[in-house]
Amino acid sequence: MATAVAGTLVLSLFLGQRPGHGPEGASTAGCVFKTVYEGEGLDSAFLLKTPAEVLAAEDRAYLWLVRARNNDGGYAAGSHAHQEVMDPHAAPSDPATTAMVGMALLRAGSTPDAGRFAEVLAPATEFLLKAVETSSPDALNITPLTGTQIQVKLGQNIDVALTAQYLSNLLGRTSANDARRARWMTALNSCSDKLQRAQAANGSVQGSGWAGVLQSSFAANALESAQHAGAEVDVKALELARTYQKNNFDANTGTVATDAAAGITLYAVSGSTRSSAKEARQAVEAVDKAKREGRLAQDAPVSPAALQQAGMGRDEAERINTAYQVYNAAKVRAQANEVISGFGNNGGEEYLSFLQTGESLIINKDQSWRNWYGATTARLVNIQNNDGSWNGHHCITSPVFCTATAMLILSVNNDIEALVAQGATKAK
Repeated sequence: MATAVAGTLVLSLFLGQRPGHGPEGASTAGCVFKTVYEGEGLDSAFLLKTPAEVLAAEDRAYLWLVRARNNDGGYAAGSHAHQEVMDPHAAPSDPATTAMVGMALLRAGSTPDAGRFAEVLAPATEFLLKAVETSSPDALNITPLTGTQIQVKLGQNIDVALTAQYLSNLLGRTSANDARRARWMTALNSCSDKLQRAQAANGSVQGSGWAGVLQSSFAANALESAQHAGAEVDVKALELARTYQKNNFDANTGTVATDAAAGITLYAVSGSTRSSAKEARQAVEAVDKAKREGRLAQDAPVSPAALQQAGMGRDEAERINTAYQVYNAAKVRAQANEVISGFGNNGGEEYLSFLQTGESLIINKDQSWRNWYGATTARLVNIQNNDGSWNGHHCITSPVFCTATAMLILSVNNDIEALVAQGATKAK
């Protein structure tokens, strides 16, 4: 059985200042990610002040997460064979859960050497780095652990995808002169290589779990984040990963392919939305630019023809238009009442799906994200456990994993600049 860290650390961390929030709720802690729209800035209407009830829920959850840490610096979701066990210290630490907690604490404004969670993030980062560095170069995963809740429900290689995303986020929050970046980038390149070698011919990731579409979606997200961070990512592999997610939703008929989504529409459409968000934004920006330059009529809709007039080749125009159509149809479906009904009796997969939808809206600079944020955070605050955690009621029940994911949702407005920057295109 793993052991908890000393309670004195919890008290010392919470005597520090919480990240500041500007007049529109933007963190004043300072994010190293810089939007490519430096001259233009972000529309103030896109930002959102964090409600007081959300801040209170966050503080309770952060306190719970700090106490849930194991002595090795990692965090545990527990075994699929014992989903009823809610003790966060009753199982060995696993990379997937550690990475999710790490991303939640990064989003809170901390790094491994700055902020109120530095003393938690430093050993968590070391845990993840050692997992990558001690794994066989030929292996597709980075841990000898098998049968974790996250692996069984999402896929055997989910540890790699989430660790890669954590490392990308970490690199985006540290100075270019930081001597540790070389080690972090080497680990990220190793994870990216494993994800690309695990890719099947259709763009999905091998080792699919009960809801394997989510593993593949997070792998696509990880490759996109890794590319943004400067890692070695095969453009064709990323395009294939995105195509797999887009193909799960037919924008013309509204048909959803749920074979790899355990029959759950939400899992499939949230992945489709997330994987098409960046290209959908590219479509709008290309058409808008062509209108400003007089190459398109002001009332011209996004279409393959319009995108070609905007300067794209035929194949690229078809691909980007498909992403635009999928994004706009899938985002509506992902937020429909009949799809999200049951909130309050969810597993970790639902929390992950809601997270993907929210990040998609921000990446796309979609103003509807504000409505999504208000509705989703209100529901999460309402179902928070008395001890500050969240847990799943089926499938992924782990309170550690569910709490970390819930926190990534509640604090997503802290990362607006980073997500908007990730969604920018080279042409811009």
